Order: sequence, then C-alpha cells, then structure tokens
Amino acid sequence: MQDFLKQNNLDYLIINSTNKFLVEYNVLEENSRYYLTGFTGSTGDALVTREGNIYLFVDGRYHEQADRECDLSKITVVKLQQNQSFLEEATNIIEQNSTLGIIGEKTSVYRYESLKNILDEKKVKIKILEKDIYTKEKSTKNKKLLELVSKEICGKSSEEKIKSIQKSLKKYEAYLFNNLEEVSYITNLRDFSKNYSTAISGKALVTKNLAILFCDDIAENQDLIIKPLNEFKNNLSNLNTIYFDKISTNMADFMLFKDFAKPMENNPILNMKSVKTNEELEHYKKCFERTDKAVFDIREFINNKENISEKDIDIELEKAFKKYGAKLLSFKSIVAKDKNAALAHYSKSSEKEIVKNGSLVLIDCGAYYEGGYATDITRVFIKGTPTEEQRKIYTLVLKSSLAAFNTKISDKTTGYDIDKTARELLDKIAPENFEFSHGLGHGIGISVHEQPPRLSPVISSVTQTPIEDNMCFTIEPGLYNKDFGGVRLENSVYMKNRKIHSFSKMCYEKKLINFDLLTEEEKEQLKDFEVM
Repeated sequence: MQDFLKQNNLDYLIINSTNKFLVEYNVLEENSRYYLTGFTGSTGDALVTREGNIYLFVDGRYHEQADRECDLSKITVVKLQQNQSFLEEATNIIEQNSTLGIIGEKTSVYRYESLKNILDEKKVKIKILEKDIYTKEKSTKNKKLLELVSKEICGKSSEEKIKSIQKSLKKYEAYLFNNLEEVSYITNLRDFSKNYSTAISGKALVTKNLAILFCDDIAENQDLIIKPLNEFKNNLSNLNTIYFDKISTNMADFMLFKDFAKPMENNPILNMKSVKTNEELEHYKKCFERTDKAVFDIREFINNKENISEKDIDIELEKAFKKYGAKLLSFKSIVAKDKNAALAHYSKSSEKEIVKNGSLVLIDCGAYYEGGYATDITRVFIKGTPTEEQRKIYTLVLKSSLAAFNTKISDKTTGYDIDKTARELLDKIAPENFEFSHGLGHGIGISVHEQPPRLSPVISSVTQTPIEDNMCFTIEPGLYNKDFGGVRLENSVYMKNRKIHSFSKMCYEKKLINFDLLTEEEKEQLKDFEVM
C-alpha cells in the first residue's frame, strides 16, 4: 500500500467499501476496505497515509465489531458518533498542501465535491485514480438471467413508470439512473442469483422517446432497449442535457458527460418508489406472513433443541425461509447471543457460541420472495428462564416501540418526528450505560434499506421528508451494553390513513415482558402481535 501511494505521488488514499455501482451492501470479494482492514461491516471506509497509518471510520452500529475484527496495533478505529461524518473526520487528519487519492469508479460526485469544498481551504490536491489497488475484476462470461416481475405484484408496468418520467423531459434531454434499486424499480427486473439483493447491475438512460438499459446480464422487457454496459458512453453524443444524481453517480461516469451534466433537483423515481402501490402492499403482507412463520419456527428450534450454536440457528433460519417460499435472504442474518447482541450489526454467527439456559438470542433477518421486495424483522428470544434485568431491558425497548406506533400523525409528520417520540421515551427510562446507538428505522422496498423515509435523530432532507400513505419503513428501537448484550425489536410497517400498521404479526416473548411496567393501553396494543 505504501508503495502504491509513492508510485502515484500520493500522501493519502481513501479505500472504499463499495463497488463501482456504489452499493450499500457490497460483497466482501469486491470490498477493498475489507481486504485492507479485515473489517466485515457493510459500511465504513478507510484512510491510508504514506507513512503507513490506517484509519478506519465506523458508525455506532460497528464500534464494538471493528475493535474485535481489526488488528488495533496497525489500524486506528475512528468511532463516529451520530453527529459526526466520515468526510469531516477524515479531512481533519489530512494535512495542508498534500495530495489525496480517490478511486473514480468508487467515489460519488457528491463525495468528491464535498471533499473538494473542505480540502480547497487546506490547499490539498485531489487526484482521481482509474483503478483500485484491490480491484477484483469479475468475469463477464457468467451472465445471469434477470426476471421480470408482473404488474399484479408491482401495480405499474415499466412502460407506465417510464412514461411518467418522460413527461418532464424535452428533446435532447435525458435522465440517468445509476442507483441499482432505482434501475430495478423502473424496469421491473430482478436478479435472484445471489443472496442479499435482487437489484440488477446496470444503468438506465431515459430520454423523451426511449429508455435504454445498459446491462451485461440476460434480460427481456419489451418496454426497453437493452445494451451492454460498455456501450453507455457511445449513447451520449446526441444529448445536450443529462440529469443525474450526485449521490449515485460515480466520478468515472461523470467525466464522460460532465460538459452537459445537470444535477437532478428532484429525482422523479424517489417518491414513486417509496410510495408503494396497493398491489405492492398486498404482496408485502403475504411476504411477511411467510417471514413470521420462518421466525416462529426458529423460536421453536431455540426452545426445543439443546446444545445449539449461533451457527446452527443461522443455518436453520435460512432453511425455514426457503421452506416458506423465500428465494433468497434480504441481508446476512444476525444471530447474536448474550454479549454479542451488543453489536448492532453482529455478523459472525459462531459455532462456538452455544445457547445455554438463560441465554438471550437476538435474531435480525429477512428474505426476498417472488416480487423481489425485502422483508426485515428483529425478535429477541430467551432460552429457559430470564433474569429480572433481561425482562426489564426487553420491556423498556418494547415500550419504546409501542410509543413509536402511537405517534400522532399529521400530513407533516416526518421520520425525525417518529424517531424523536421513541428516543425521548428511552432517554427517560433506560438504565445508565445502556445506549440506543442507531436510528429508529429506514425505508424498505427493493433494498432492505431504502430512502425516503428515514427515521433518525440526524436532521437531513431525508429525515425531514413527510411520511405519506403507503410508505413502508421499519421501527426498531434498541438498548445495548457491552457487558449485558442488546435488545432490539423491529417491525416493518406501512402508513395508511395517518396510522402506522405493522406488516409483521409475530408475537413477542411473554417470558421477557414485565407486564407491571406496561400501561393498559400498551397491553391492548400487544394483541396485534399474537399471531403464531
């Protein structure tokens, strides 16, 4: 790595966790940050210096995990708090009059501009590199067959979605969509060939009269022209304006059309995708009925089997999902017992971690079914008899969840408002040294993390977006302590007639509920979660 920096006349280099499509959940085989640090979390980039110092930046979900997985004698873990950003903390490290290297394919236009705005004051030069030192080139020989989801599930054909987008375009103008979930949404195409995502790998260019999908896989859709990815740059010459999203467009692509590029003021897909059709809601209800069954089976497995490990539960869970028709998992399941549950995104289900009497087991999981929409649920189970502390923490988290459901909804209510309702209650009732270290929830759809909406205490355009009818999102408060472990209870929900409704009806653990801490109204709410 030091040789690479010297050869390219760099003082610093950002090593990314993403791939050229800027995906959130990148496979480890394409994750350069993983090769450098050994950290397996889904997000978190690294900064390397010419002297050989490595800084890994992780948010609150991964503080404990990064400490466990990294060689701390070689890597400095920078633990970001909710009001801190990677850009601000990384640029604080970078000295004046130096040169920073970034990978063009793996750096969004938004990040490049943000870095430049900060580093110009320090007279730091940014050098855009074509190739990543850790790049693993994927073979294009193994093309996948993409599936077209029916209108009965989607509610709108790809032609209807494309025509809606084309209405605002003039001749010689185009929208470029690089976000893979957005591309999958407007084409109604899904990739079921791998776990953790059904999004297709491609770009969509929508002009006044046609829509082109650039993709190397095998796809059929009569509403689209389909071309190989490498033909993208050859289809730009007859345009005078390309509207693009700074967050989902990488610098390598941007350089191809920068002379006639114009940032989107309003992405026409975002609201269309986040406000689900009634057909999508009905499909989601069926998906969660099957998800509940899989999770209930795992509850029985934990209660009735002895000497089982986290790994055993993980394997059995995937079998249960497949049993009820899941095509693949929507993310790597979290199966964490006792202290491991203190890691909000614990991902290493271990065969050495044996569930014993009194063990608390947190399971965060989900799956994709035939429509290619992600389900997401978290439940906490107990083997045998719980302690009073376990019952207390579980009940306090449950109260916070129920409070979120009771948020008074108006046409101006945002994800920030719902988060505030749940967070303020936990701040009052949580014991000392227990933390709620993440946002209350996120949108769901083709991606398990979709936005808008977003439920978080961080003020942004996304958290300030009003929640509309038919928007789908999660409510998942939690309390964590490294010596105790953690409790998180998550339901995927939807908004209808200014009320929050849960897709999941999976029961809570009555053994873990201290009913003396619940109000009569809260006890009544629990009746909505007694299926199974």
